[in-house]
Amino acid sequence: MKMKKLISILLLGIFVSGLLVGCSSSSSDKKNGAATSIKESKKDNVNSFNKTNAQNGKKGKTLIVYYSATGNTKKVAKEIAKKTNGVLFELQPAKKYTTEDLDYNNPKSRVCKEHDHVNLQDVKLSETTVKDFKKAKVVILGYPIWWGKAAWPVNNFVKNNDFTGKTVIPFCTSASSEIGDSGKKLSQMAGTGKWQEGKRFSSDASEEEIQDWIKSLNLE
Repeated sequence: MKMKKLISILLLGIFVSGLLVGCSSSSSDKKNGAATSIKESKKDNVNSFNKTNAQNGKKGKTLIVYYSATGNTKKVAKEIAKKTNGVLFELQPAKKYTTEDLDYNNPKSRVCKEHDHVNLQDVKLSETTVKDFKKAKVVILGYPIWWGKAAWPVNNFVKNNDFTGKTVIPFCTSASSEIGDSGKKLSQMAGTGKWQEGKRFSSDASEEEIQDWIKSLNLE
């Protein structure tokens, strides 16, 4: 009788141990799986230029940098990014422009004061450094036209980056003004890079117009 009890106790102990080992293994697998998932997620988000490049099967990498005051330039930039499978980077002033700041008809507004005093056009940006910028082969630079020139919030980006070995293609958005020599002036400001002739888009530029322009650039 005692022997039967002893055997029963031993069997129960073995059964419980098996359950504990199984649970421990399952928990470990879940933790390892979660850790692997996190690592893979981080890996996917690293080096967006390489990721985009792999998807395209292209050697060149396209970066679309833009400043948008009212959303028009942003709209065109996003469409360009979609057509080129490029990487978007929005330039944001450290002190953002309000609607009142952008009142071109008010001589006391921020943008009018900056227009009248060139020293005020040195607009500090929240960030001027683009991750993996050195790997970009083509930089498409977008901006609105202010008083016939590129909106000055793009200036510090142009001044603070080395465009050596890169093709730089400007584009602008404007209700009526042409792109003029705004791209040429930015190229002089940069001092590096192979700058091409730019393109002006209206605030209601069509998808077809943007696509036709991208095709004409021969970025393939």
